[in-house]
Amino acid sequence: MATSQKDLFMSTILMVGLLIITISIHSTVAEVGVCYGRLGSNLPCPEDVVALYKQNGIKRMRIYDPYKPTLEALCGSGIELMLGIPEADLPDLAKHQSHADEWVQANIASYPDVKFRYIVIGNEVEPSSEYGPLILPAMKNIRNALCEAGLEKQIAVSTSIKLTLLGNSSPPSHGEFLPNVTWYIKPIVEFLRDTNAPLLANVYPYFSYMHDMKHINLSFALLQPGCGVVLGGVYYDNLFHATVDAVYAAMEKLLAKSSSSPISGELKSEATPGVTVSETGHPTANKKPRLQSVRDGEGGGDPSSVENARIYNTNLMRAVKKGTPKRPGVPIETYIFAMFDEDEKPGPEYERHFGIFRPNQQPKYPLCFT
Repeated sequence: MATSQKDLFMSTILMVGLLIITISIHSTVAEVGVCYGRLGSNLPCPEDVVALYKQNGIKRMRIYDPYKPTLEALCGSGIELMLGIPEADLPDLAKHQSHADEWVQANIASYPDVKFRYIVIGNEVEPSSEYGPLILPAMKNIRNALCEAGLEKQIAVSTSIKLTLLGNSSPPSHGEFLPNVTWYIKPIVEFLRDTNAPLLANVYPYFSYMHDMKHINLSFALLQPGCGVVLGGVYYDNLFHATVDAVYAAMEKLLAKSSSSPISGELKSEATPGVTVSETGHPTANKKPRLQSVRDGEGGGDPSSVENARIYNTNLMRAVKKGTPKRPGVPIETYIFAMFDEDEKPGPEYERHFGIFRPNQQPKYPLCFT
């Protein structure tokens, strides 16, 4: 009897220890970070940008490439960093472990005073593109390099997806990836499960609203209190929570069919990976003259405006703290896009107007990060 109790005690201690390891590899708190892109004219220098983050209590930053001046400016700042790897670098990193080792040494290990949190392998890469098949091999090689450097418990390796990979997202419980991207996303989700890393998703209720103004209420897309709806028998406060839960449901369906692990000999968690929202936000302008800012009840049009951007991002600060119906009480780590307007960014006009600060470092609208 004493032996059985001792065995039970030791088993309990082991289980708790494994749980602590799993949590410590990538813990999440309700800190909202901000993405820092550089495709704009007259933007402040990286030193001033880092100072602006600190002045406003912004404790997390996302950048899209290992730009040396930014990394140097971040040294000793205490700001946690999500660092991206551009698509052009993927072929070498995916095909050669030695190149991944060199990349980690040059861009991570060389900056011991920078608090790296993530390495992001590609941003919204199309599975059908030439880079699609390179994402997972590059993720594996970069993580191997982190392990070699003894940094795998400090830095998570993931990729950032766009939500067009979902074939169904409403109701959220029916969330499912498109059948033709299963070959791409399933092994990535398995890799994230086995390395206790979250899937990164770019979540924009603004785009969902623009694509379906007939059925989506603007207040629901702006995360306004008291404007929730019942979806699939579950009450959702806002479209942001509904979208995140659709991603959770899609991953759960993939893993329900999964029995393989791409990584052997490591701690394996059967839980669905977490979701980190690597981009979200609302544009303050869209200069196309045929699209005018609208409010609920005003019919079709574009809700881009400084006021709607303020409303969305202010409500976002509250929404990320409470978790979703599928993960109640679990904060959603989130990054607002973006620190500045990027007038040199290609694509539709609204893409250039997501900034929360002007190039002169003055805020477009009040937003509290502390």
